[in-house]
Amino acid sequence: MPVSRSNGTATTPGGGAAAPTSAPKRRKLRFRGDLVLAILVLMPSIVAVAIFIYFFIAYTFYVSVVRWPTLLPDYTFVGLENWKRMFQDMRFQIDLRNLVLYAAGFMTQCIVIGFLLASLLDAKIKSEALFRTIFIFPFAVSGIVTGVVWRWLMFPSSGLNQLFEMVGLGFLKSKWYTDPTWGILAVTIAAAWQFSGYIMALYLAGLRGISHELKEAAAIDGANTWNLYRYIIIPLLTPVTFTAVVLTGMGSIRVFDIPAVLGTGAAFSTDALAFHMFQLTFQSNKMSSGAVIASLMIILAAFLIGPYLASLHLEETQ
Repeated sequence: MPVSRSNGTATTPGGGAAAPTSAPKRRKLRFRGDLVLAILVLMPSIVAVAIFIYFFIAYTFYVSVVRWPTLLPDYTFVGLENWKRMFQDMRFQIDLRNLVLYAAGFMTQCIVIGFLLASLLDAKIKSEALFRTIFIFPFAVSGIVTGVVWRWLMFPSSGLNQLFEMVGLGFLKSKWYTDPTWGILAVTIAAAWQFSGYIMALYLAGLRGISHELKEAAAIDGANTWNLYRYIIIPLLTPVTFTAVVLTGMGSIRVFDIPAVLGTGAAFSTDALAFHMFQLTFQSNKMSSGAVIASLMIILAAFLIGPYLASLHLEETQ
């Protein structure tokens, strides 16, 4: 005779009550099974990330404090000697200056141009899809191609200077990337041309996420376009701007391709940390010196990523 169940309690054929069914226990076992399955599926990725990212980050920091000046490994511990020598190097000091100038120019151009283009497209102009494609297309072009094109455009005896001369705007002629002092700022023009479209896409998504009723309410209250952007739209786009700052900041730290195409320039005017590290490590075989620059780039990136991850965690907990 089958066992009957009512309200989660099993009864025996004789009518006596048996032990209650353990539905919470079954759910707990099912949860543990799903957790084990998820861990098994993710384990290859976890191991790969642990080895090829975090292990090699730690290994890079270790190499930066040992004596390894040639291709042959030498793990003699020297402490911060490599760091002190690197910070006293003239080219490295110029690289740090270039990093500050490049970050200021690149981040400003990308954020301002990206926001303006997004605002223009958000106004529902004709052929919006065409203009959106044109604006974001440079992002699909490789950095090497961008460097080659802009190297010709900014060559002092041709390109833009020749065009300015032809249309009677000779006063706009410049040395561009060959300028021994401000050449790195010319590099930011090429880099911003490539990356502004991506920032535009971020801002456009943010603008399209703002309620149309909110804009109408502001207009009814008498807010003009300037006040609408100043007091409503720009504050609401703060998370997007924060993301844009992180992305452009990371791009400033790790920029390599365009300076590699343009070369180091006069007096290292267009040199970058990543390109300097590449030459030290893979051309001069100075592994410890290259590891110092790589470690510094990791530290600088952490200053950007840390606050960003903290803000994401704060949003999740609220």
